[in-house]
Amino acid sequence: IGAYRVKVDEKEIVFLDTPGHEAFTAMRARGAHVTDLVLLVVAADDGVMPQTVEAINHCKEAKVPVVVAINKIDKPNINVEAIKKELAKSDLVAEEWGGKTIFAETSAKTKVGIEKLLEMLHLEGEMLELKADPKKSGEGTIIEAKMDKREGKSISVIVKDGTIKVGDNFIVGGTFGRVKALINEEGKNLKEAGPSTPVKILGAEHLPLPGDTFRVVDSKAKEIIEKKTLPAQKELKRTPVKATLEELFKEIKEGGRKELKLIIKGDVVGSVEAVSESLKKLKTQEIGINIIHQAAGGINESDITLASASNAIIIGFNAPLENRIKE
Repeated sequence: IGAYRVKVDEKEIVFLDTPGHEAFTAMRARGAHVTDLVLLVVAADDGVMPQTVEAINHCKEAKVPVVVAINKIDKPNINVEAIKKELAKSDLVAEEWGGKTIFAETSAKTKVGIEKLLEMLHLEGEMLELKADPKKSGEGTIIEAKMDKREGKSISVIVKDGTIKVGDNFIVGGTFGRVKALINEEGKNLKEAGPSTPVKILGAEHLPLPGDTFRVVDSKAKEIIEKKTLPAQKELKRTPVKATLEELFKEIKEGGRKELKLIIKGDVVGSVEAVSESLKKLKTQEIGINIIHQAAGGINESDITLASASNAIIIGFNAPLENRIKE
């Protein structure tokens, strides 16, 4: 999920951009739960797609208001009214039809309707009377987590309340850390990040999961998390048993194996999720796919141990081998 800010009447609107492809279901679900308002973009030439309905359902579950933008209105032979009729089936009824949903017709290519859309979002935000206290300790939600070859473990956060500062101790999910750097969407280093700021944070001990809550804490809370995570890591240290890819495929060919166990690793959590969901949909009569573990980060000793114990195959997407594994 990318995040960026737009100024409207000297005030800012923060956008989280979630992919529309069907493989990115989990990312859209997170977006709906993190935001105060959802902008549902429907392509005028494609109309209402299955992932459009799915996104609407995420919004309903999260109880987040929706503004609809019908985009690509510059294209010929489009039917805006047909799209509105289709969306009405999902309870998104346009105001001019007696409903409560704001609709805007736009063209990202020609910029038609973009300024009006931003004004609508600004007004809708004011009606929600959203409030936050920048004097409190920072709290936010993880949008994305990734392993960067240059920066190491980085987490993208939307600050929901309070202020996060460089040097703050924090807990997030089942891990902890100390803020080493705050980087905004333009790549600039910040000293602090207040409410509604999208920011990349360096300093997490381990990669959390998107959707986890980020909280600034004192050092005592950090120590508690550390004590909880260390025993879990020790439990993963078992003597690995060697298994070859050739042997697994031989078993499949001979009918001795009905399930292919996979461990998926990658540099970005969202990409790992998308690949995993796509793989789960691959079904054959001969063999089923069981993803026993998926995570962002390098391929480590724990992954090898788990694969050996369960006869699984590790698939890495831009995921480096940790030095100990190379040795």
